[in-house]
Amino acid sequence: MKKLLKIISVAFILQLSLLSSLSAQNLVINSPNNRISVRVSISDKISWSTNFDQKTVIKNAAISMDMGNGRVLGRLPKLKSKKSDSFSKEITPQVPYKDAKIESKYNELTLSFKGDYQVIFRAYDDGISYRFVDNNNKSEMVVSEEMSIDFPEDSSSFFPKEDSMYSHNERLYLNKPLSELNPGDFCSLPVMFDTGDVKVLFTEAALQSYPGMFLEVSEKETMKAIHPKYVFKAIPNEDSSPDRNQILKEKADYIAKVSGKREYPWRVFMISDDDRTFVESNLVTKLSNPSKIVDASWIKPGQVAWDWYNANNIYDVDFESGINTETYKYYIDFASDNGIEYIILDEGWTKSTTEILESNENLDLPELVKYGKSKNVDIILWVLWKPLDENMEKILKLYSDWGTKGIKVDFMQRSDQYMVESLEKIAETAAKYKMLVDYHGTFKPAGIERVWPNIINYEGLKGNENNKWSADITPEHTVTIPFIRMAAGPVDFTPGSMVNTSLKNYIPRFNRPMSMGTRSHQVAMYVVFDAPLQMLCESPTIYLKEQETVDFITQIPTVWDETKVLEGSVSNYIILARRKGDNWYVGGMTDWTPREFSIDLSFLADGDYSMEVMQDGINASKNAEDFKIKTIEVDNSTKTAVNMAPGGGWVAIISKK
Repeated sequence: MKKLLKIISVAFILQLSLLSSLSAQNLVINSPNNRISVRVSISDKISWSTNFDQKTVIKNAAISMDMGNGRVLGRLPKLKSKKSDSFSKEITPQVPYKDAKIESKYNELTLSFKGDYQVIFRAYDDGISYRFVDNNNKSEMVVSEEMSIDFPEDSSSFFPKEDSMYSHNERLYLNKPLSELNPGDFCSLPVMFDTGDVKVLFTEAALQSYPGMFLEVSEKETMKAIHPKYVFKAIPNEDSSPDRNQILKEKADYIAKVSGKREYPWRVFMISDDDRTFVESNLVTKLSNPSKIVDASWIKPGQVAWDWYNANNIYDVDFESGINTETYKYYIDFASDNGIEYIILDEGWTKSTTEILESNENLDLPELVKYGKSKNVDIILWVLWKPLDENMEKILKLYSDWGTKGIKVDFMQRSDQYMVESLEKIAETAAKYKMLVDYHGTFKPAGIERVWPNIINYEGLKGNENNKWSADITPEHTVTIPFIRMAAGPVDFTPGSMVNTSLKNYIPRFNRPMSMGTRSHQVAMYVVFDAPLQMLCESPTIYLKEQETVDFITQIPTVWDETKVLEGSVSNYIILARRKGDNWYVGGMTDWTPREFSIDLSFLADGDYSMEVMQDGINASKNAEDFKIKTIEVDNSTKTAVNMAPGGGWVAIISKK
């Protein structure tokens, strides 16, 4: 009898499974060029898979949102209607950190479900995205968001592994098979996956009033979304720099508070078999909300003479260097003499790190602002996030009244909903006073930089400052950044080191740091790295001894009309060309492998050009500071050799005659 019941039970389960599969609805959306295909399956849940040129890149992705009180968007979904559309429009970014005109062409599938919610899929030629839209006016919270992704067997990842969601998101990219990652390992975004023939880069866009996402290893080849919980109470960490570090004392059992219907962030998957695509892609910009600043003409990108990296280490002067008026007048003189738009006053300029309404006793800030304006140099002020968040209106009004032009905000270290809201509120308040914002010590760009384009840069990566205490900033790392982190938006990497060394000669030094790789590798970063606010990290005294290099750097713009990647392989090498007006700028960087390329200049318009080239010197493999500058005549039929030493670089400024 028991055996009979067991047979009947198994048969019943199989029958239910068959009925479920027969009743499942499958919908397909393709990219405009038909290379990317998304198949959406609706059964007892919503799931989807993706092919690129008929090769599977995501085997299965299950998605849902738990809104509390038993309401789960995506559980036992009942499809009411579906709508397919095609769109083509042009976006004109107010701060064009990559392209002045962006063509946004995509196919869209909108699925409306019983229970007042929608899931929208979009397919572009360089990737796909989806988002949930909740139309229920009574929604009060999001308990959790499910996204479970199964990749093909033997997939690998460039994995920015995190130890905690309380993080600056400054990580190295661990290149290893997914099978070698452990369940529970998790990473910040963006993250890249390699399925063999095709790569997938995952990040998010339109992230507003919602926590940032992380990805956790669930099991072999499977990743799942995780989010920081909503924070009720954060207290200073008395054991570790309590002015900036916090203990998140009380957290909710949900990830976000909401007030009725709303759209949720886009989940963005850039997909390509060509690594260059990830550098050129504008998907995050396309999927983010439009600007709230009507007239953005006051937003002035530019270069910045930066103090903290070089520890105000100037010499050959008749005053004691430090965080004082005389030192910063020296910075202003250097900036003015070289056409650099800004200087930054980093940590130490305030009375204390938490008393930020007054400068220290050695600094006359009104005098510095006045002196800077007489020299056409403006001032940006560093501040800790915590005291700014507590009193942002008063602080930003005061800084504006002083005549300063921006803030560099540091030590956020959180990605929960409160922090995301705070960053937007700071940007909105700063915009009221026509001030720029540089977000340091925080997560990657994810959309509010388009809403508030006065957010002119983000860190959220392991940058040059790490040279002060580690050996992490290798040429391999710097040629990985453009393909992964930069795909999300601008990077505050802070290039410009003039103390350049090979690997065997490198030593971390806090007050007089050096960098790995050649001089030309550092200079190429000014072309390769997206950064509307671009730092010159070295001491002005050293720059004055390296005037030939400074003269090259200060010719390079920080915003662009057009970007093309000529050669590119993630973590190996990149050669990138950018146009500003009639002129082009080309930057090449390689890892520790010396490389030779021949590039043609067919991207130039008709006419004659002068090409000024900075390249690795013949002895750059022995002395990384060895470089050569030459000028040649070219046109769009020219082919030119690019030779890079180990850790080397190549830079060209191509000016129309």
